[in-house]
Amino acid sequence: MHDHRRLGRELDLFDTDPLAGAGLPYWLPDGAVVRHTLEEYVRDLERRAGYRHVYSPVLGKRELYEISGHWAHYSDDMFPPMDLGGEQVVLRPSLCPHHALIYRSRPHSYRELPLRIAELGGMYRSELSGVLGGLTRVRAIQLNDAHVFCTLDQVVEEAEAAPRMIGEAHAALGIRPARHRLSLPGPGGKYVADPDLWRRASAMLREVLDRAGIAYEAVEGEAAFYGPKIDVQIADPAGRETTLSAVQIDLHQPERFDLRYTGPDGARHRPVMVHRSVIGSLERAVAHLLEVHAGAFPAWLAPVQIVVLPVSDTESEDAARLVERCLERGLRARSATSEEGTLGARVRAARLVPYQAVIGEAAVDHVSLRLRDGRRLEAQPAEGVLHRVGGLVARRSVGLWDA
Repeated sequence: MHDHRRLGRELDLFDTDPLAGAGLPYWLPDGAVVRHTLEEYVRDLERRAGYRHVYSPVLGKRELYEISGHWAHYSDDMFPPMDLGGEQVVLRPSLCPHHALIYRSRPHSYRELPLRIAELGGMYRSELSGVLGGLTRVRAIQLNDAHVFCTLDQVVEEAEAAPRMIGEAHAALGIRPARHRLSLPGPGGKYVADPDLWRRASAMLREVLDRAGIAYEAVEGEAAFYGPKIDVQIADPAGRETTLSAVQIDLHQPERFDLRYTGPDGARHRPVMVHRSVIGSLERAVAHLLEVHAGAFPAWLAPVQIVVLPVSDTESEDAARLVERCLERGLRARSATSEEGTLGARVRAARLVPYQAVIGEAAVDHVSLRLRDGRRLEAQPAEGVLHRVGGLVARRSVGLWDA
């Protein structure tokens, strides 16, 4: 079994330090490359789907979370308030209250809806020390989050678009969901007490799943405190399940924040809030990718995409020039010269790099290409290799080479 904590340290992706604190990992340069590339992919996916990106603060007044309902239903998972200038401020446990504020900061007409806003933002959970581990359970979370403000007639269509986005992202990342779960409220007081809210929102999510032809299991006790959700479950190599992506329908917070839009009749109406996360927590997503791919990320996501291997010192300058050509094309590359060992040793050391370009085994400006999966291709012009690899990376292909 591949443990992302061990792989993360071996590959110099992330680490922790007692002085920083438990559940607060830091990202090393190669890990930061993976994270940044993943962030840019999700932003691009969201832009193409009509989302506009925002930034919001990681702090909020306690009153904000009292209005949203987090303080009453979720305070056990929040950090204690901090006194600041006679007010109490809190590290946010979620982004949705801030996005509700962004929505209500301007008047809206029905012609503007659906309004889709997204953010890759920080949030904080006061996790107990005993459950913290690697990147899967942390206290500082970078969340891919989005909220759609729409009319009641638009809800199902907007929520139905989310699983399609999630499926596209999972395909590019080489992820296969274990199952889809309709998470419903269970017994106890951690949920908003509004039976009509739950009934209406649950019915809409069932319609979304049925229209999309998605098989699912309804599970009580797994809903958010304010509404039901579709959870896309993933499983690690040991079979342990966790939630990576989610879609929620929220009728609660629009009422709590008194969100409105002007309808075609000139009257003020209440929007519905659809919560949607394509890859959820970046930390959890990277942990899962590490374990599923055993550190061999899809080429477009790999920290180093091409390693250039000169056979001898004679080709070192040619290797450096080829690395420069890679960088000019936006490919992440480095050279591994004979100072790092024999050619065989360097090949083994770069076993997780998608492409190994050997210089010195063929004609000038030709490379012998070795693929991570063990294939060795005939020597070919370097320019053709870079063009082909660049195309595969740009398409975010999970394959290493077209047939």
